[in-house]
Amino acid sequence: MTDASVTTAAAPSAASRANNLPLALLWMAGALASFSMIAIAGREAGRGAETMQIMFYRSLIGLPIIVAVALAAGVGTTTFTRRRLPLHLLRAVNHFVAQFSWLHALGLITLAELFAIEFTAPLWVALTAPLFLAEKLTLVRLAAGLLGFVGVLAIAQPGTASFGLGTALGLVASLGFAANMITTKMLTRTETTVCVLFHMTWMQLVISSVLIGFKPAVPDLTTSLWIGAIAILGLTAHYSLTQAFAHADAINVAPMDFLRLPLIIAVGAFIYGEALTFWVLVGAVIVVAANVINMFGERLWGQALR
Repeated sequence: MTDASVTTAAAPSAASRANNLPLALLWMAGALASFSMIAIAGREAGRGAETMQIMFYRSLIGLPIIVAVALAAGVGTTTFTRRRLPLHLLRAVNHFVAQFSWLHALGLITLAELFAIEFTAPLWVALTAPLFLAEKLTLVRLAAGLLGFVGVLAIAQPGTASFGLGTALGLVASLGFAANMITTKMLTRTETTVCVLFHMTWMQLVISSVLIGFKPAVPDLTTSLWIGAIAILGLTAHYSLTQAFAHADAINVAPMDFLRLPLIIAVGAFIYGEALTFWVLVGAVIVVAANVINMFGERLWGQALR
């Protein structure tokens, strides 16, 4: 999971969005394909480079791309304001920890397990948003969060032999991505998306440079191509996701994101020969159900539970 949503065009009107559902679904298909390929690229890159080296090169490649996007969009570098640098730094650190944990976990657990755990991030946001974003914690959101926690327990099975470093890193990644979502929401109230991405990328480049002792290892050609794919696919995935929401209502587009889970299960099975265990399947179903409740429960049962 990467964080690089870039919007360069104004969203269509409500009337035009209703007429562009096929286009929205096409963009969503592109996002799903990109997210799946990121997992493949991350796992393959991990065969030839350490995770911290991947983080360094990902930022090194991504920084000029973001600057180029800003210039191409006609906003230039003047959009890179410095008025909220402390919050930018907090977001960059949150995302760095989450991304490092996610990439490292790719080589330790199955793709199905990692993605199922990652899907709990929106639930952690729903539970903590009242503390940081002054949003209301309703009974529906609380129920969704608790159900998602049950799903995590089913997947992780703490206290058993199946709970290892990979599962722990997956949980850290999920919590980190949740913290990243909250700080992103706080920043986008005053900053542009490109500005948020710019500060995140250069800050993560500095962090990774320090952590590798300013001695980047030169990966082989194949590994370099996989790392480049990670950087580019992160942009295409979230750009496609943004475009999908720009061309249709969220209620039509959002449910398609759940297809990431069965899609990555198929990728794991056919490309890596990964078996889907019973408890990962049960936990994944519970987590998806919790997300559905979190997204639509307020509309269906919110009034009755207030």
